[in-house]
Amino acid sequence: MSTEGLSNAALEELAKYDTPTVCNVIELWNIRPRNTGYMNDSIKACFPKMPPMVGYALTSTFRSMAPPRSGDVYSGLDAQVAAFESLPGAPVVVYQDIDEPTASATFGEVMCSTYKAYGAKGIVTSGAGRDLDQVEALDFPAFTNGTNCAHGYCHTLQVNVPVTVGGIPIYPGDLLHGDLNGVTTIPTEIASEVADACKDLMKAEDIVLDYLKTGNLTPEGLGEARKELGAEIAKLGKRLRGE
Repeated sequence: MSTEGLSNAALEELAKYDTPTVCNVIELWNIRPRNTGYMNDSIKACFPKMPPMVGYALTSTFRSMAPPRSGDVYSGLDAQVAAFESLPGAPVVVYQDIDEPTASATFGEVMCSTYKAYGAKGIVTSGAGRDLDQVEALDFPAFTNGTNCAHGYCHTLQVNVPVTVGGIPIYPGDLLHGDLNGVTTIPTEIASEVADACKDLMKAEDIVLDYLKTGNLTPEGLGEARKELGAEIAKLGKRLRGE
């Protein structure tokens, strides 16, 4: 197991799998409770048809209810793109909007164009987004708690600090995987093994899926297929845990 950042090729391999499959695989290691590590349904994909987003969290806090004490509304962009180099791999911009309720949009076309130009793979915010047509045209995955037409006094307060988004803590450098189903963290100590495990899990699931395509279905046959699937998953889990 490696705690170093994954290569771009390895991140691309992870992006071949949907987020529910990634979550199922993470469970097999038994390294965290099954009801932790993923964002709740307050965070939704703005563009559900986009492929999975994979990258390392560049965390920031955000406010738009009141103006910043100095600088302009985009003053935090410089600090953020400069901090991309501190990450172990391709960034995902993660914002905690500290206004309650959300006052205006966290991001729009200019910010997302900037992030993408500097190598970011997507954005996640506990607040709102705007310019969604333009951001979609950028092919830039975005996850929000809603939309808002205005940017108010939007500004970034802190960069590379722990934040809370979607009901879970996100730390600088956390590996994230997100698609239309939601966003999960991937523990760094198993990250290098997750893609291969996803492939093996999907192969095991084909036992039941292939049976359902036979056209000769019985409750007993389904039970046998499910039993075989369970045995394969148990075997995979033991192998991943080194048992």
